[in-house]
Amino acid sequence: MTLMLLSFLSFLVSIYGTMALKNEQQEMDRILELPGQPPVSFSQFSGYVPVNEDHGRALFYWLTEATSSPEKKPLVLWLNGGPGCSSVAYGASEEIGPFRISKTASSLYLNKHSWNREANILFLESPAGVGFSYTNTSSDLKDSGDKRTAQDALIFLLRWMSRFPQYKDRDFYISGESYAGHYAPQLALKIVEYSKGASHPIINLKGIMVGNAVTDNYYDNLGTVSYWWSHSIISDRTYKSILKSCNFSSEKSSQKCDDAVNYAMNHEFGNIDQYSIYAPACKASTANNTVKLLRLKNSLIHRKISGYDPCTENYAEKYYNRPDVQKAMHANSTAIPYNWTACSDVLIRNWKDTEFSILPTYKKLIAAGLRIWVFSGDTDSVVPVTATRFSLNHLNLKIKTKWYPWYVGGQVGGWTEVYRGLTFATIRGAGHEIPLLQPQRALVLFQSFLAGKDLPRS
Repeated sequence: MTLMLLSFLSFLVSIYGTMALKNEQQEMDRILELPGQPPVSFSQFSGYVPVNEDHGRALFYWLTEATSSPEKKPLVLWLNGGPGCSSVAYGASEEIGPFRISKTASSLYLNKHSWNREANILFLESPAGVGFSYTNTSSDLKDSGDKRTAQDALIFLLRWMSRFPQYKDRDFYISGESYAGHYAPQLALKIVEYSKGASHPIINLKGIMVGNAVTDNYYDNLGTVSYWWSHSIISDRTYKSILKSCNFSSEKSSQKCDDAVNYAMNHEFGNIDQYSIYAPACKASTANNTVKLLRLKNSLIHRKISGYDPCTENYAEKYYNRPDVQKAMHANSTAIPYNWTACSDVLIRNWKDTEFSILPTYKKLIAAGLRIWVFSGDTDSVVPVTATRFSLNHLNLKIKTKWYPWYVGGQVGGWTEVYRGLTFATIRGAGHEIPLLQPQRALVLFQSFLAGKDLPRS
């Protein structure tokens, strides 16, 4: 009897010791206060989670808990795309996070449409090489791709939830934009496959929500060029030249295709913000307006990278390179030998594997019974609404609720159609970063998604 009692007590000590260690790790990640931060009532945590010990890869996260009743609210993972761009720079600092950065990068101010009003928001800088996330193996930066990004993200979630066990059984959603049109569905499928055969879901995934999402190389490219022409950005002659010269089904673009696209970019586009064609472009001398080649869609199409405000990307790079900010966020603990940047040129230019089409993945996720919403800002010319509509149309889903306008504050917020297994919505007057230009409409969209309800008709 005494031995049994001692054994039981030893077991309890082991359990509570493990819990105490996890709580200690969690507390080490707590953000006490960010430099220049206004007073807030919610908790914040940030830090690193190792995902590959052999290569020394670790991913950086920032958790902003819900402003009220965080223990009852779902957990939402936010991913930005690129590939190679930071969720801290865009999602957290420009779109759905609780703070905005001042022009001088000396202080923060509150975002009244922050999504942590409705959920606990987890921002992840992924893959390694993005933002504060790092690898000790330099070759990792030149052979990243879809498969490894999804696998590392899955490992991150499993280990992060071990550090934050209070979220293990919480309703979990994945959201993001742009190349997260790959990241989110691919990670969701990894979770579904990992959980197969388990009596209890290892990660309680309920759904995904992606905006202006890269979906299918062929239909995305066709829809993008159609958008340029239909919005009078390019001439009839250039439109016809691109359609004649470019084979959007090909893994590589021809020289004639590149020449036609280059002509459009250099001679017809003008100095516009391609991510929001009716918004003013950033004129600051420090603005990142260089033309870069992004391998978003295999056929290499030039994209202009520019910030919003229209210059908020520049404020983020100033703020997150401050040593006091990095110390407060437990970031850059390994003294990364380069500055924090909103996007990684190395990753963008060296992306190795990308799925030609995400449509087969959507079919698997629909079969798994997940809630799936795809949304598009209608002033984005990089991954435009036409591209998404062309792509989704080829899922051949049955219509559940016919196309109708949805409303916010008595104004049309956009249009939506509900299919069996997927909801599509547009956001009127929004560009690539929807919550930045239309924050109230984006918040209503998010609230409806979490509630599993159709967008409001009035």
